[in-house]
Amino acid sequence: MKSGGDNMTAYLVVDTALTNPEVYETYKLKAKPLVEKYGGEYLDRGGKLSVKEQKLWAPTRMVLIKFPSAADAERFYQSEEYQAVLEIGLRSADRTVVILEGL
Repeated sequence: MKSGGDNMTAYLVVDTALTNPEVYETYKLKAKPLVEKYGGEYLDRGGKLSVKEQKLWAPTRMVLIKFPSAADAERFYQSEEYQAVLEIGLRSADRTVVILEGL
C-alpha cells in the first residue's frame, strides 16, 4: 500500500452540469489528450448515477480520472495547455472539481 504524498494515486473528481452540450463536446475532445499526456486515465465519464445520500451535495454528471499522483493531477490542471481548454469547459458547464488522494 502506498504511504501518501507524491507517490499516492489521485483522482480528479468532477461534477458537471452542462449548460451548452454542443460546446462541451469541443472541451471533451481537447481535454482528453491532455489528461493522457499527464498520466491520467478516465475511469468514468458521465455514467449512470445511483445517488444513495445527498445531504451535502446532489451530484449531476460525474467524471472520474485517475492520475499516478496528486502532483500529476495538479500539473495537469494547472498546465497552460489545460487552462486554455478549461475556458471552453467553463463556458459550457457549471462544475465542481476536486483532487482526491487515494490508494
